[in-house]
Amino acid sequence: MPGLGDRRLFLKSAGAGCLAALGGFYARSQDAKKPAPSQPGIRSSPPPRRKPATRKLAVVTTVYHYLSHAYHVCGRFLDGYLRDGEHHFPDFAVAGMYVEQQNEKDLARGLSKKHGFPIYATPEEALTLGTGKLAVDAVLLIGEHGDYPYNDKGQKLYPRYELFQKVASVLRSSGRGVPVFCDKHLSYSHERATEMVATAGKLGFPLMAGSSLPVTWRRPEWELPLGSRMAEALVASRGELEIFGIHALESLQCMVERRFRAGGKELARQGVAAVQCLEGDAVWEAGDKGRWSWELLEHALSRSDSLNAGDIRENCRQFSPPAGRPTFLTGPVAFLVEYLDGLRATVLLLNGHVDDTTFAARVAGEKQPVSTLFYLPPPPGASFLQALTVKIEDFFGSGKSPYPVERTLLTGGILDFVLQSRVQKHERLETPKLDISYAPPLDSGFLRGSWKHPA
Repeated sequence: MPGLGDRRLFLKSAGAGCLAALGGFYARSQDAKKPAPSQPGIRSSPPPRRKPATRKLAVVTTVYHYLSHAYHVCGRFLDGYLRDGEHHFPDFAVAGMYVEQQNEKDLARGLSKKHGFPIYATPEEALTLGTGKLAVDAVLLIGEHGDYPYNDKGQKLYPRYELFQKVASVLRSSGRGVPVFCDKHLSYSHERATEMVATAGKLGFPLMAGSSLPVTWRRPEWELPLGSRMAEALVASRGELEIFGIHALESLQCMVERRFRAGGKELARQGVAAVQCLEGDAVWEAGDKGRWSWELLEHALSRSDSLNAGDIRENCRQFSPPAGRPTFLTGPVAFLVEYLDGLRATVLLLNGHVDDTTFAARVAGEKQPVSTLFYLPPPPGASFLQALTVKIEDFFGSGKSPYPVERTLLTGGILDFVLQSRVQKHERLETPKLDISYAPPLDSGFLRGSWKHPA
């Protein structure tokens, strides 16, 4: 996380080996019914690129090592990836790269020699290719993974804001903008994220940000129509407070935003009035008091591929966090979210009970709650980042984000205030700064069909 690139660490924790085994058995049992592959050369190694890319991409990242986000996303721009059932090469070639932390695990230097792109000493040089002037057509900014400290709120201080400002300075001095994608939330700080969105608007360059969860495959392939009235929603997920918490909130928001019919230039008041973080037994007590719905949780868990046997309370209490990951917590965590229009929503982080992310909601006109799984094909391929790469590539080509950057501004802001609630003795916090409006996209944008190479 997912963030998700380190999901392999979580898979080594309690119960995750069973998930991997079951997933492998399912894949083998399904593949056994199919004929032998008829397209050799796309599974063991990528085919050669048929024609050279015509546009240049700058990559600005914190690290580039095995299973990092840069590895998964940038790697697909280098080697191509499965798209629409065929091996596809983007029309953007990596022309320059900046890697903030390089150590013995670094892969960028070897890839630089293999693919013929230089690694520069600064982000500015990566965008100008050493010429002093903007020389690329798009920027991939990935501030995820690396040796960075945590603050007292449990936020890992990734320098997304600082790297973004250096990118923006080149665009400002050049007098023209190119599309910029910022991986995951814009910043751990809502104030800094707000400034980033304002800077992009002022300078007039397209900005996209966000997580893979809203665009990955869903089981079932379920989309809420725009204007769907809902009274309550819930996401069941797992992982670290911030690094995974943003994925859960993005999963929530891409669903609940569809309660509005707004389209075109009309904006919908998507914002949040108040949030609260709960931990431990207080989470279960809140459910018993009706602050979140046990029934919705049951419907969400019915979609889980990783559901642990036994009692949820015991499983969460017995969870053993990975070493060196201080915000992987034992016991449940709840994010209680109160929207401005009265919608109540809950995110539950249930380490030890599930290792995936599911959603359920009460929707007007439905006899029972609706639910779905955000499907995340496992590492090392981690095809959920393939799903995100599809959207990034389309954004680079068109200059139009598949969803408003304000969605990510809102989810990152909810997370920032939830973690503030946690350090303020789990107080309910009113959030006037989260009065954010945007028009939901006409199409949810998640990938349909199979994520596998065709036989």
